[in-house]
This record gives sequence, structure tokens and C-alpha cells, in this order.
Amino acid sequence: MYDEPAPVGRSFASDNAAGVHPAVMQALERANHGHALAYGNDPWTKAITARLREEFGGAAEALLVFGGTGANLVGLRPFVDSYQAVICAASAHIWLDECGAPERFLGAKLIPVPTKDGKLTPQAVQPYLRGFGVVHHVQPRVISVAQPTEWGTVYTPEELTELAELAHNHGMVLHVDGARLANAAAALDLPLEALGAATGIDVLTFGGTKNGLLAGEAVLLFDSERTAAAAFFRKQAAQLASKMRFLAAQFDALLTDRLWFGLASHANAMAKMLAAGLASLPDVSLAQPVETNVVFAQMPAGRMTALQARHPFHCWDEQRSIGRIMTAWDTQEADVEAFLLAAREVLNGR
Repeated sequence: MYDEPAPVGRSFASDNAAGVHPAVMQALERANHGHALAYGNDPWTKAITARLREEFGGAAEALLVFGGTGANLVGLRPFVDSYQAVICAASAHIWLDECGAPERFLGAKLIPVPTKDGKLTPQAVQPYLRGFGVVHHVQPRVISVAQPTEWGTVYTPEELTELAELAHNHGMVLHVDGARLANAAAALDLPLEALGAATGIDVLTFGGTKNGLLAGEAVLLFDSERTAAAAFFRKQAAQLASKMRFLAAQFDALLTDRLWFGLASHANAMAKMLAAGLASLPDVSLAQPVETNVVFAQMPAGRMTALQARHPFHCWDEQRSIGRIMTAWDTQEADVEAFLLAAREVLNGR
């Protein structure tokens, strides 16, 4: 038994707070009959990895893993040696929120680049492309971007292609952390393929946990020479599921009838509704235009704390008193209205 938590309003702390979509639960139940070979040698895994390769347009391999940090490790490790570096935004998840796991397990150096909106550009990256062939300097090897960024901003296919070309011109590779890739694709109204092989990227993660799955991410490698190594690294990183059919079944539900697109589009729409309501309130301003399912709102610090007590969300920047407020696939208009009502009351000192 466990103690019931004190009741609070709907959480806007993260889309991780949302439950599992019913279609995903049903897929898990269908897979939960009889025996199946372990470690991906089952019909579900074979079918869904083929489907993922098709969806992303020419992936050499698709590897299923449990979570986002593990997905980034498995995706990056085949490309990086200990004397090399991964260039990323200073707001990147691999830099701020993975407890040093990339540097610990890759043995490589991360180089954070300051940005205004979380997006890397060729101009921002160029000054860090130096020291090639000099034994005293760490060697730039990977440019890593998040799609969307931690600020909720989105890279267009053209922007990804520019970064991929920059990387390739320097003998480097482009990695895309797509923990919320569905939200980016929905924001751009594009199929997954348009953000995959067609852009020239080398490795991509496709997240499901934040978009209706119980647990599950996919690593897509577009370099066939790295496929075998990635499979071994997945095992070393404790990301090889023995009962992998249950990961695969979830992705089958997510891809069927483009469920991923509908869920992400809804989450994005709820964020825009929330942003419009917050922007109309006194003493509140939006710190970043809303493109996906996250709102960054600046408000008086004391009022933010009071509002967090009613509807949990994160304080993104304490110095500037900016809160990160996230919607999810199951956020309803009534949830947004309740949050806005609480915000009005808090800002009025009630």
C-alpha cells in the first residue's frame, strides 16, 4: 500500500506526467498472449522496425530502447571516441538533464553553445569547428540538436539539411534528439520522412514516452556501417529489452492511422490556447513564441510559486522568473481553463 498524494490540479510539469493512450494499452494487451522469442526476435519487433525504417525514409536500422537518455547514448556511441566532442546547444537535454550520462558512457566531451531560442545554426557552430588534426585538442565529431528544442522551437527540414551539410563538410555527423519529434512534425504539418533521411541527418531518436506510450523510444541510424556497433552498444547501455514485443506493440499503435500526429497536434493546440490566455493577463509575458506543446511564461516570482501549488509546473529560469508550462496528449480545454482561472486568481492576490 502507499499513501495517496495530496490532491492538486492537473499537472503541467511535463508531458511525462500524462498517462498511456488507450490504443497503446490495447496493443499491450494484444501482445500479452502466449510466448515469443526474447530480445527482439519476435514478430512484433521485426514488423515495427521495418515500419519505422519505411516511415523515416531509408533508415539502415531501427533499434527500440526504453527511454530518452538511453536512446541518445545508443545513437551517439557508434560515432564518438573518447578524444572527440559533441557540439550541442547550452539548453540541450544531453547537456543539462542527463546527469552527465553522455560524457560518462561515451567518454567524449560535450561542448555547449549559447543560443537565444535553443536552436543551433551553422553560424553559431562554426567557431567551435577548430583544432582538427591537432593532437592537443579534442576533435569535433558530432553536432547534436533537439527537435523540437528545449525551448519548444522547431527546425525546418531546410535548417536540418544546412547543419547536416556543415557537419559532413568537416567529416562530422548530425545527431537529432527527437524525444518530442512528433510535436515538431505536427507543428510543421509534415510526415516523419520529411524530418528523417531526406534531410541528410545521420542518426535520429523518435520518442514515444512523451506522446502516449508507457515507455519506448526508437533509434534510427541512417549509416549502415554503424548498425552492428549500435546493437552492441544498446546491450552495454542496458537498453536491450528481453520482452521487446511490448515496446514494439506500443509503436505499432502509435504509427497506426498516424496516432502520433493526432496526439501531438492536440498537445500543441492546447499549448497555444494556454499561451493566448496567459498573454492576456497582467504581469505575464511570453518569453518565447509557442511552436509546440510548451509555454514559457514570465511572471512575478511569488505569484509563480502560488500558482505551482495549484497546478504543478517547472520554474525554468529563477533569475528571470520564467515558468515552463507543458501540455500533453490528454490535456483538455477544461484543464487549460482551470489553469487560467487559477492564474487570474493568483495574480489578483487571491
